[in-house]
Amino acid sequence: MLLRTFLCAGALCLFMPVIHSEDLHSEDFKAIEYGQAGKVALRLDAHIPDGRGPFAAAIVVHGGAWVAGDRINSVRPLLDPLSDAGIAWFSISYRLAADVARNPIGAAMQMGTAESDVRRAVAYVKEHASEYRVNPNKIVLIGESAGGQLAAMAALRPDADGAVQGVVAFYTPSDLATLVRTSSFIPDNVRDAVKGTMFDSILMAGLTEFSPINAVSAASPPFLLIHGTDDNVVPFAQSERFCDKLRESNVGCEIYPVKGGAHGIRSWEYAKLTDYKRPMVRWIEKVLAKP
Repeated sequence: MLLRTFLCAGALCLFMPVIHSEDLHSEDFKAIEYGQAGKVALRLDAHIPDGRGPFAAAIVVHGGAWVAGDRINSVRPLLDPLSDAGIAWFSISYRLAADVARNPIGAAMQMGTAESDVRRAVAYVKEHASEYRVNPNKIVLIGESAGGQLAAMAALRPDADGAVQGVVAFYTPSDLATLVRTSSFIPDNVRDAVKGTMFDSILMAGLTEFSPINAVSAASPPFLLIHGTDDNVVPFAQSERFCDKLRESNVGCEIYPVKGGAHGIRSWEYAKLTDYKRPMVRWIEKVLAKP
């Protein structure tokens, strides 16, 4: 509702509008720069709900095997449920790695730069919380596939003021070393070329360092792991083992299995495997409702 007040000087009175919280409309932001990495501008898109807030917020990290992906198209199925629930969202781009098959060691080493970008996005949202009408103490990270690994690592190894209250991780490669040893998507000739060499040790050390399952502590935030049971890229067992590790550290963890789901939320849309959306929102609301 828009009310009017009067500002008077002598016989002259001016009408002054009073803006109430219900008059603050939703806002969409495109290609906002949230940081710089050398000459690379790190950008995000955002949606802020109607009202004064402060709103809970989700920072969304797309997948794409660390080498590809898009901050809108790759994660589009997640954005409307967040908007409909009145949750502000910030979907980010980050520095992509080298081709994993052509340069596995270089790709493994570059995971750390992307992880840093996610932490930078968390810092940006917190620093600009009042501008975006969000609560800096009610933030979750959401990531799918490679983005799930990056979101998990940013939450498990946060900056000093970068803690988040929860993580939703979709079909996340949580044990990279095991995945590289067993994945059919990495050519045998690549594995054979480095097996038993110094490069093999360097690669495995890097993959171990960037594996969420090895970064869990009692201080970790709670996780919701959503994973298709028929995933042939990242086996469902990766989420099961990761959840076990979290629970062993007395950290909250839930698994939502998508029955018959392959790898990718966009494929779930085509297969009409979308029942995960409401439980995802309920879990976020429950986690962020805690003081």
